[in-house]
Amino acid sequence: MPQNSPPDITGPHRHRNNASMLRAADPAWQRAADAGLIGVHVDTPDANNRLVVRETGHEFVNMCSVGYLGLNHHPAIIEGAIDALREAQATWLVVSTTRIRHNLLVRMEEELGDLFGAHILPGASCTALTAGILPLVASGHLTDGQPRVMVFDRYCHFCMAYVKPVCAEETLVLTCDHNDLDYLEKICRQYPRVAYVADGAYSMGGAAALAGLRDLQERYGLFLYIDDSHSLSILGENGEGFVRSQLEMNDLTVIVASLGKGFGTGGGVAMLGSRTMFEFLHRHAGPVGWSQNMSLPLVGASLASAAIHRSPELGELQRRLRENIDHFDRTFPTAFAGNGLPVRRITVGEPDDAVRLSEELFTRGFYSSAVFFPIVPRGEAGLRIMLRADLTTELIDDFTSNVRDVLSTF
Repeated sequence: MPQNSPPDITGPHRHRNNASMLRAADPAWQRAADAGLIGVHVDTPDANNRLVVRETGHEFVNMCSVGYLGLNHHPAIIEGAIDALREAQATWLVVSTTRIRHNLLVRMEEELGDLFGAHILPGASCTALTAGILPLVASGHLTDGQPRVMVFDRYCHFCMAYVKPVCAEETLVLTCDHNDLDYLEKICRQYPRVAYVADGAYSMGGAAALAGLRDLQERYGLFLYIDDSHSLSILGENGEGFVRSQLEMNDLTVIVASLGKGFGTGGGVAMLGSRTMFEFLHRHAGPVGWSQNMSLPLVGASLASAAIHRSPELGELQRRLRENIDHFDRTFPTAFAGNGLPVRRITVGEPDDAVRLSEELFTRGFYSSAVFFPIVPRGEAGLRIMLRADLTTELIDDFTSNVRDVLSTF
């Protein structure tokens, strides 16, 4: 069968119409904007836990911060950023990192490589890394030079789904239902070269079916490209995350992760299975090597975070996060209760109700983001909540009490 002909099996395929999704979502976004829930300008006298609207003095707690361990305001990490500025006497080398890399950046690659047990390719963001790497996965340049059928999980992060049209210039691009391993195996049986694109811990809750994916990789040579940004630092002995802590690195696996969430700094990294892959991507992965890479203050902050990851403090922060997750699940059970990950959704159904709930909670001192189609499926609009190590149980109780109180008026 020709490489670009569609599979003769039933199942979801091709990518979604972005224009139609935008038209469907815009009224809800406008409703959120009218409620003052978009583009809120704040000062941060107490980092995540007390934000202040400068114009009105309104104070609130950020319940959708992805700073899961509170490292984004850790004094040692702030000092690490300052130390890097002093050492380098510059914000960054404004040149392609393919040409010149500052020794601070090289040191960070080595530190994180040793910490996470992988070859580390840094980038300005996961979006930049994905834009540079995924088309090379599709074209086959990271393996044997032959294109791979690209199967995107329907719930994979937008930064990966956004690259579908570019990948489609190289190969057949399909979309499968969330964690649909039966469909994925059918594709693996039909095509000799397949890549699967997914999240590890999903931004809207839940996780990849990792055991099944490992099995498909072993049996069919499935290439795995997984964004595990929402579990980096919070899981694993060294904070290597949900996927890396359960999957050995190899030449058929790329794990990308943001350093701007649990890790507490900024930018992103790709964990790779070989130095050969690093050298190839360093030269040819487009946005990864362009002049806008990680700024040196972020590199310094990341070196400081790596030091914390090697200390007993990481385990203590992970423990406090687990306790807060468990406390929330006991107090306010939701669909993802008990999965050990920090993302929770409170489902109300319709976008207007989600915005109304978010608006009322904001007036009571809690910011939680209203989510609706296409961020979540139709009929599942609600609030997205992130649990963190730097929340107190009293604050969690206060939040859930207010949620119940507002929901009782619906």
